[in-house]
Amino acid sequence: MDSQKVSDLVITRVFDAPIERVWQAWTDPKHIMLWWGPKDFTAPTIQVDLREGGKYLYCMRGPDGKNYWSTGTFEEIVPMERLVFTDSFADEDGNIVSAAYYGMPEEFPLILKVTVELEELPGKTKMTLKHSGMPPSESKEMAGQGWNESFDKLSNSLLV
Repeated sequence: MDSQKVSDLVITRVFDAPIERVWQAWTDPKHIMLWWGPKDFTAPTIQVDLREGGKYLYCMRGPDGKNYWSTGTFEEIVPMERLVFTDSFADEDGNIVSAAYYGMPEEFPLILKVTVELEELPGKTKMTLKHSGMPPSESKEMAGQGWNESFDKLSNSLLV
C-alpha cells in the first residue's frame, strides 16, 4: 500500500485510575474481557502471551452474535509505560485474514501497528493510543469510533 495513503489514528484519554490499573486493563485477559470491543460488543475469548514476541488472540462478539477475531505480536513491552503490538484481523485459529473476510474493503492493510503510551498524573493516567497504517477512509473513522466506545467501557471497568 502506498505510504501516502495511510495515516495514524491517535486517541488520548485520561482515566480516573492509577497507572497500575490501566496497565492491568491492557495486559490481564480477565480485565481486557471487560472492555474490549465497541458498545454492545462482548469479548468472550482473550488470550495473551505477554512477552516481546508473544502473541495475542482476541474475539469480539457483535450484538448479532457474529465473532470478529484479531491477533498480533507484542513488539515492545515497558511495564507501566508503553505497549507496542501488531494488529491484524484473524480467523478463530489466529491465522491472519484480510479485512474482506469480515466484509470490509480488500485494500485494508493486513498488518497495522498499535502503540499505547501511559503517563502517570496525580491520581489519574493519561493514555495515548496510536493505531498506525490506517487507510484514510470510512474504515479509519469506524476504527476511531470503535476505539472510543471501547475506551468508554475501559473507563467504567476501572471504577469497579
